[in-house]
Amino acid sequence: MNTLPLSEPLLPPVRDARARDLALDHADMHALVADLVLPGGASMYVMSAMQTSRELIRHSYYRYEFAAVAVTRSLFALEHVLAERLATNEPLHTLIERAAQAGVITAGLAAELDRGRLLRDKLTQGAASSAALRPIGAVVMVRAVFDAVSLLLRPPSGSKGTATGTGGAQHEGGLAQLWEEHLRALFPDGLRGVDFDGVDLVLLDADVAGPVLRELKGGLDDHGIAYLWSCIADLDQIVPLINEEYCASYFTKLRTMAQVAAAPYTPRDLTTGPRAGVGSRPAGD
Repeated sequence: MNTLPLSEPLLPPVRDARARDLALDHADMHALVADLVLPGGASMYVMSAMQTSRELIRHSYYRYEFAAVAVTRSLFALEHVLAERLATNEPLHTLIERAAQAGVITAGLAAELDRGRLLRDKLTQGAASSAALRPIGAVVMVRAVFDAVSLLLRPPSGSKGTATGTGGAQHEGGLAQLWEEHLRALFPDGLRGVDFDGVDLVLLDADVAGPVLRELKGGLDDHGIAYLWSCIADLDQIVPLINEEYCASYFTKLRTMAQVAAAPYTPRDLTTGPRAGVGSRPAGD
């Protein structure tokens, strides 16, 4: 045992200077990961990996590199769930491809997952630095894992679900069909990394998917309701600006799905909601 005294006392953690534009204080980091909701029905291993990845993003306030570590940690959960769902042990990129081919996840979601996988490989090979990924970028990649795990843990389409709560019961027809159509739709490749009037379209797509899935599974809480209505406000803002037919159709359908999910609830005050100021986020994170 090393009994040598510390040369200097341990100091409390301080904000990483690179996080100065991310949050005013550590408590504000919670809003960054608030919609990363742990899925039900996951094993303790999967839950632990996902919770750790979420906490690493929060603590990137103190150590910027934690953001990249969060992505790699979340992929432990993804690989485990994919292997169980597909009943095969293969490399992660193959598992992602198989899941997309089987229609379990969308091609767009598969592409987001593979971005995280590529980052992990570059970190392993020393081809990228852990400081290369901003925490906002980590949120996008980890959110894709959370969404994929939620989808993978759903019963196969032939099984009868047991939706609980009023939200899921209300939407056994229309919203469920819209969701299935959304899963089959390809995200417009030309809009990756593009923002309209400060709204990042990849982020907006994922931001709608999370609350819709929670509504299908049983209903939204106050935070989810406010979040979804703020997404609808963003869609109302950007859809008229899209002049390419498929892209406009994709986001119009996304807005329809969000509206159907939010219809049972009263819009919250968006000026104080969880996405207030979302337009200030830089594009391409």
